[in-house]
Formats: sequence, structure tokens, C-alpha cells
Amino acid sequence: MPQRRSGSQSLVSLLGHWQESPSRMPLWRQLAEALRLLILDGRLALDSRLPGERELASALQVSRTTIASALAHLREEGFIVSRHGSGSQVMLPAHHLQVSTRMSAAQSLDLSTAALSAGPEIHQAYSHAMAALPEHLASTGYDQQGLPALREAIAQRYCLRGLPTRADEIMVVNGAVSGLALILRLLTGPGDRVVVENPTYPLAIAAIQGASCRPVSVALAHQGWDVGGLAATIAQTAPRLAYLMPDFHNPTGRCMDSATRQAVADLAARTRTAVVVDETMVDLWFNAPPPPPLAAFNSQAQIITIGSAGKSFWGGLRLGWIRASTRTIASLVQARDTLDLGSPILEQLATCWLLENSEGLLSQRRQMLATRRDMCSALMAEYFPQWRYEQPEGGLSFWVELPDMLATQFAARAEGIGIHLGTGTRFGLAGAFDRWLRLPFTHDDETLRVAFKALQPIWDSLNGQQNNLRTRKII
Repeated sequence: MPQRRSGSQSLVSLLGHWQESPSRMPLWRQLAEALRLLILDGRLALDSRLPGERELASALQVSRTTIASALAHLREEGFIVSRHGSGSQVMLPAHHLQVSTRMSAAQSLDLSTAALSAGPEIHQAYSHAMAALPEHLASTGYDQQGLPALREAIAQRYCLRGLPTRADEIMVVNGAVSGLALILRLLTGPGDRVVVENPTYPLAIAAIQGASCRPVSVALAHQGWDVGGLAATIAQTAPRLAYLMPDFHNPTGRCMDSATRQAVADLAARTRTAVVVDETMVDLWFNAPPPPPLAAFNSQAQIITIGSAGKSFWGGLRLGWIRASTRTIASLVQARDTLDLGSPILEQLATCWLLENSEGLLSQRRQMLATRRDMCSALMAEYFPQWRYEQPEGGLSFWVELPDMLATQFAARAEGIGIHLGTGTRFGLAGAFDRWLRLPFTHDDETLRVAFKALQPIWDSLNGQQNNLRTRKII
């Protein structure tokens, strides 16, 4: 199998504004930290080959010595392996990397993942699932569409939200990303275009590219969605499908209003463009529930909806679902043979119990998240007053605008103290959004305060350098 190679221009785009000017940190070290961040974020594919030293030096407009020193440092840390005549190959260290930090390893913190730990209700759900399991042990356990009871419960939720749905229009899958991958396998082929919002969920981009398709971006408007831009992109690129997140969009937290949903559904019907709607955040609203599902606005549109128990209850469930026409579901069941043979019975039974008790469980979860959102907002105002953001209407994170293109540099520096940040460049195509961060509010008050206190001097140093540079240019 031929080895994948990262093009120099693609790597330059991914690196974004990695170079601090001025800085006391050597240039080679800045580059090494930026490359390590790309590897840890998954934006540089494992086993892929980096451009040669001479080519990379030319593309980045730095000396070959700088490139050689950065790659040597990454080799020592175990992030690349180099072979004579074959270049440098991306990998992960075989052992846990001990980075010199101001925080102990036990205090290392991931501020890039927007997810919650399990509550006591998850243990209850599995206890009930174990009690219900014996009646299913006489079967083979292979069910590519999912347990009828779970599909009925999911269908009923759609009905209550204004979208009449039958159990045979539901398919249970192993998470929303798995559902998207299956849909891509059924509806697309290599080289096909898939329209996505910009920014969007990074694992959706990865799934689209993993299917050998080409993501085509439509920028989100300053407020809401740009339906005109979506229509123009569909007309110009003739995509096989579009992928949208109308319910508390990840990463912005926006919610699409009813009028826009109607316009998008009508556009899909008029252009006969299949639309995959990701509803993984739909239960996490704070002030008011979202409008009915997009598929409820035009029955002639080919709208396939994917949902998940991961954000609503717990990511460890690894259970999601697809809602589509019975014909599409039948085709997806047939196509699933090449991926897996069904979802685990125990997880399906646990999810059944969670859905049966969802009203009380989700109400508590929303109250807790709203409190943490407000707390996180207050802490950002205290420690990082230069940051700008809109209060999200739902979801799990803030989409934070920085005063300059500092996200890559900030995140690279934060890695050095054991804090992993989600740079905006993860959520866009070709290195876009380097002045943005996605910051989850899923941690408690004390955890975030400790993290922000550790990050504040790094931010003040970077922002001060940028301000000094602007002042000198003006003078």
C-alpha cells in the first residue's frame, strides 16, 4: 500500500501562524511544538510522510538547519521516525511522553474535548440492561438495524418533536460518526464533493476525507446560516450531499431558526441534494428547545438525520442512530456488512432505559451545563478580557475569537504546561480560524480556574508580543 505523503503547501496551511515574532524561543523549537500539536490533534495522519527538509525549508521560508533541528527534536520525543532515503514518517511515542510542565502529569488537562464524564445514571442504566439481557441471549446478537424496542423509543422521540417517524425508519449504529461513515459509503464515491459548514465538526471532515470525498465549505454568516451561499455552492459544485449541524452547531453553539430550516429543506428538495443533519447536540438546550427537525419542513427533501447518545448521556455508550426513509434504511443495512455486524446489545438496552427516563435526566444535565457555561464565561472575563464570544444557546463549548491569529502559538505553548487546547484550525479547512479557540465548559469551577491561572501568563506574553509588534509597525 503506497504511503501517504503530506504536501508542503498543505502542511504550511495546517501549521497556520506558528511563528512568534519576536520570541525568546528558538525558531526550530517553535516549529517542533507546532508540528507536535498537529500530530496530537490528528491533523497530521499517522504513518504519513513529511516533505523533505529542503522542500519544507523553502515552503516555510526558514533555513534548512531550522527544519533539521525541529525534526531531530520530534525524533527524540518519538513523534517521527526517519529513514535514509525515505524521509520522516509521522508516529506517536511508544510510551507516555513526560513533558516538562508546571503541572504534574496527574494534573494534565484536556480542554480540547467537549464531553462530560458519566453520571450515576449510567451505572443505573447498565444495571437495568444486565437485568434485561437474559431474554436476548437465545438470539445470535447480530442485528444490523437495532433492537425493535430501542428503535421504537427513538422513533417516538422524533414524533414528539414534530417529525412523524416509525421504528422501521430508524437504524441503530455505533455513534454518529459511524453513521456518517456508513451514509458516505452508500451515497458517495471517490472524488465526490460534500458540502460542509465552515467551521464544522473536525471528525466529520475526517470521515468525509476518509471516504475519499472532497469537503466543500460554506462559511457561516456573522449571525445564523448563509442560505444564499449554500444555494450558490450547491449550484456551482453539484455535491453528492451536504452535512449540516442546525442544532447547537459544533463549534459555534448556534441554533438554526424555523425560517432558515424551511429554506434549507426547500433548497434540498428543489436541487435534489441529499442532506445529512447531525443532531448530536439537540438535547443540550438552555433557554428553549430547538425547532422541529429539519426533515419535518419538507417531506420531498432527501434528509437523513443522525443522532447520538454520546453527548446527551455519555460518550462511552458509543451508540447512535440514523433516521431516514425505509428504502434508505434498507440500503444502509445492506451496506453495513462491510463495516460491522451490528451494535452491542448491552449498550442498546442501557440506552433504552436512559431514553425512558430522559425527561428528568436531561433536565438536570441542562441545568448543570447552563451553570457551568455562566461560570466559564465569568472566568474568561476575569482572566482573558480580550477574548470575544457569543453566549451559546446550547451545546458544550464556547467559540472564542482572539484579538489576533494566536491560536496555534497559544495551544503549542499550553502543551508545555500540560494543557491541551482546541485550536480553531481543527474546525476549518486548510488552516482557517487561527484566531479562534473552542473552549468547553464541561469542567467544574475549580478545574477551570486552575487551568486559566496557568494559561494567563502564556496568553499575556503572546498578546503583549503582538501588541508590541503592532506598535513598532505604526511608529
